[in-house]
Amino acid sequence: QVQLVESGGGLVQAGGSLRLSCAASGRTFSSYVMGWFRQAPGKEREFVAVISWTGGSTDYAESAKGRFTISRDNAKSTTYLQMNSLKPEDTAVYYCAADRTTVMVTTISKYDYWGQGTQVTVSS
Repeated sequence: QVQLVESGGGLVQAGGSLRLSCAASGRTFSSYVMGWFRQAPGKEREFVAVISWTGGSTDYAESAKGRFTISRDNAKSTTYLQMNSLKPEDTAVYYCAADRTTVMVTTISKYDYWGQGTQVTVSS
């Protein structure tokens, strides 16, 4: 069992930056693929970024490429999402998720554990 707790959300102006954190409980964090997803009001949850269990491989949604960076610190059981050049359309609840397999996936249904989410609001 893994419990995930996100933090770092907030209100920021367009062009600003935020760093989200996802702290995980459990001794097997380093073996999980970690992903970030988001859900805007009235929209379905969508993939943002994923990182392999070693941290050596990453993948991003087109909307995040060049602006967001996913990273992890296995010693701290924490995954991060650095978000730069934020836009109003990035406004959403951001969720981190853990996948017990070693294959990096972007499909929501493949993830086994989810955090409660953290709100990110970008004003224009």
